[in-house]
Amino acid sequence: MALKRVVVTGMGAVSCLGRGVEALWAGLVAGRSGITAIPALAQVMGLRCLVGGLAPKVDCRDIPRQRRRTMSRMSFYAVAACREALDQAGVGPDICGSGRLGLALAASAGSPETYEEFFQDYLQDHSIERTKSTLFFKIMNHSVAANAAQALGVKGRVLAPAAACSTAGQAIGLGYEAILLGRQDMMLCGGADELHPLTVASFDIINAASTHFNENPTQTPRPFDTRRDGTVCSEGGGVLLLESLESARARGAHILAEILGFATVTDVTNISHPDASSIETCMRQALVTAELGPDAMDYVNAHATATESGDIAEAQAIGRVFGQATPVSCLKGHLGHSLAASGALESIALVRMLGKGLILATRNLDELDPRCGGIEHVRKAVSRPLERALKNNFALGGVNTSIVFGRHA
Repeated sequence: MALKRVVVTGMGAVSCLGRGVEALWAGLVAGRSGITAIPALAQVMGLRCLVGGLAPKVDCRDIPRQRRRTMSRMSFYAVAACREALDQAGVGPDICGSGRLGLALAASAGSPETYEEFFQDYLQDHSIERTKSTLFFKIMNHSVAANAAQALGVKGRVLAPAAACSTAGQAIGLGYEAILLGRQDMMLCGGADELHPLTVASFDIINAASTHFNENPTQTPRPFDTRRDGTVCSEGGGVLLLESLESARARGAHILAEILGFATVTDVTNISHPDASSIETCMRQALVTAELGPDAMDYVNAHATATESGDIAEAQAIGRVFGQATPVSCLKGHLGHSLAASGALESIALVRMLGKGLILATRNLDELDPRCGGIEHVRKAVSRPLERALKNNFALGGVNTSIVFGRHA
């Protein structure tokens, strides 16, 4: 069976830098930070991290109430991003409902906002008499995928690979493989998450959240920097529309980039601390699937959450694979960590970088931690021709992903 070539023909975004891909890109190019102080976090006893990245409110009143009433904020973000990607690609309802288009989209978990609302009511008297019938559809594991499919009329395969920080990376990879094998002509791929105090608390409790920059929110997170002190959570949704090259050409679609390879591996050394060897294996496997060597990569977009162990392990792994020959940067200094959405939002930026011939710098990297040395860190935006790049995403729980993108001539 001949394998299909897989290209990107549409992108959509909702992030702490604004709604839409243009707002995302403009904020990144300007070097802006979307991180702010969040008063709601200060109301939680014991919570030390009081900053995060909030996405703009998404008005989805044009979605029929029958569909809208089962959706939480994360589903609204996902649908908005999907619609933007479909519009850019020129894909309408006829294709969405044809079975040719599928969807791989997920969140880290069900809506935490909905969980809180339910338990606040339930624990008063342990009664479910006031519980709405739509509750389950907001908290089920595949809530984002199911709600997006319903709202958009998607009748192809629907996948929901919830894998924390690697969610969007896996979604893009699974969509790529579905098209590669000829199972679908198109796949909407990405992730979405909503920011909630319990999301921030999950990182704070394991001492992985930033706590020293509450008075200066834009100064954190600080990937690879000596003063980094942890992750800053954010929210939003990011989606890439993947399509077989054959389908894109037949439709006369504008091609934004090509996916050349993908790998996902599991790190079983520790459920919370990343291992450099596993990260190295993931990147090398992605290069093998792309049938390319390390010297063919013009850029690496790092996961780099600004945690002590994570940044060091990733820098070591990148150094082992690429040495000091390949530029490396991370976008979490601008965007924070949008969890299930992060891999998609960062991939969207990577596709733009390939198209523009521009490597964005790592924000807040003022003084490099020597333990993260041995690689070519980008501290100032660089204009140069770019042909191929590798994107990393690594998750708590040991799920690692790497994707190879190429500029489509």
